[in-house]
Amino acid sequence: MSDHRALVLDEVRKYHQEREQEREPRRAFVPGVTEIWPSGAVLDEDDRVSLVEAALEMRIAAGRSSRKFESEFARKLGLRKAHLTNSGSSANLLAVAALTSPQLEDRRLRPGDEVITVAAGFPTTVNPILQNGLVPVFVDVDLGTYNTTAERVAAAIGPRTRAIVVAHALGNPFPATELAELAERHELFLIEDNCDAVGSRYDGRLTGTFGDLTTVSFYPAHHITMGEGGCVLTSNLALARIVESLRDWGRDCWCEPGESNKCLKRFDYQMGTLPAGYDHKYIFSHVGYNLKTTDLQAALGLTQLAKLDAFGAARRRNWRRLREGLDGVEHLLLPEATPRSDPSWFGFVITVEPGAPFGRAELVDFLEGRRIGTRLLFAGNLTRHPAYRGLTHRVSGDLTNSDVITERTFWVGVYPGLTEEMLDYVVSSIREFVAARGARGARGAGRARARAATGRGAEA
Repeated sequence: MSDHRALVLDEVRKYHQEREQEREPRRAFVPGVTEIWPSGAVLDEDDRVSLVEAALEMRIAAGRSSRKFESEFARKLGLRKAHLTNSGSSANLLAVAALTSPQLEDRRLRPGDEVITVAAGFPTTVNPILQNGLVPVFVDVDLGTYNTTAERVAAAIGPRTRAIVVAHALGNPFPATELAELAERHELFLIEDNCDAVGSRYDGRLTGTFGDLTTVSFYPAHHITMGEGGCVLTSNLALARIVESLRDWGRDCWCEPGESNKCLKRFDYQMGTLPAGYDHKYIFSHVGYNLKTTDLQAALGLTQLAKLDAFGAARRRNWRRLREGLDGVEHLLLPEATPRSDPSWFGFVITVEPGAPFGRAELVDFLEGRRIGTRLLFAGNLTRHPAYRGLTHRVSGDLTNSDVITERTFWVGVYPGLTEEMLDYVVSSIREFVAARGARGARGAGRARARAATGRGAEA
């Protein structure tokens, strides 16, 4: 049997190599013909073999590979516990739901409690707040970094504020040290949505290590992929246990599926009003879900995890190439790293400045016509979407910059599958578009950087 397995895996490697050879002639970059994706998975021979190996062993549910990935990923981030989920969205749902657990006693979040978040981002950072009967308190962000500030969050704290849930914007860290200190001072929970920022650093620390809980996505667009998948991480063992229970149907038992009596007390429990000795595998301490992943996904995650640092280096390199190539282009506000940060970038964000002789739609249409993929900064101002009309929320201050993002901001890719030739074509296309509309192609170096750092809004 082992010989057959080795033979199959060897054939898988040969198959992969043949496929790559067949594709090689089609990989030559043809400007305006070859599609330049804004994001995507980078998969190699080891990834294909890992998937097939897991399939050969018929590991169709969470098992050995899942446990190994959880251990290695937690170690990679320097945290104690990691729990895999079926998506990053589910990870966010579990993280917020965990804060409502009765096991937290007086610290638990209750319906009507407020959670501070940003208006400009992806909806699944905010949706779990609403789905758990909590009230989102929206704050604005700076243009250039596209992150909020500790000052805005501090101003938003009210008598019912109990938590902060914020994402690192497109890989660019928010001021995590300051928000963590603010949360501790006011006895608030902090959840880091790290889905776009795995490998980013703030004050020398990895993002995802500042909050009580952190979440990650392994969708193909993200830093590493399982196809679908996500993770909740923490060093707080009590929170980790709650997350595990909520993820695994809400059961109280911590045995893996297929295990029967790990605690050696399976029939010795008495909980709730159940009869003494009720099977602990079927005692439920939370109103939970089934949000587990599979070993097939985790097997792919393990080979991807080995490439995380290389992927991060490529993202940084690609971002720098775009930033240097577009520096000084008229009427475009270019992105800036948050001070004291080293982002592992998810995308390269551009805002068309007010007063430009063109709008975002024109520039995006031009780029898409050249097969250069673009994306908006997700939902822009979430409060303007039909899904959130009539839902209870509070706005602290104004959302001026979130509105600018909704009207004028988009991003292009920096993921590791892009080549220098592709990136240079993106740069030359943007420069050509701007120049054709009567704007100067460049201006004094540093002016764009200075404007980005100010976080100016619509008054700019």
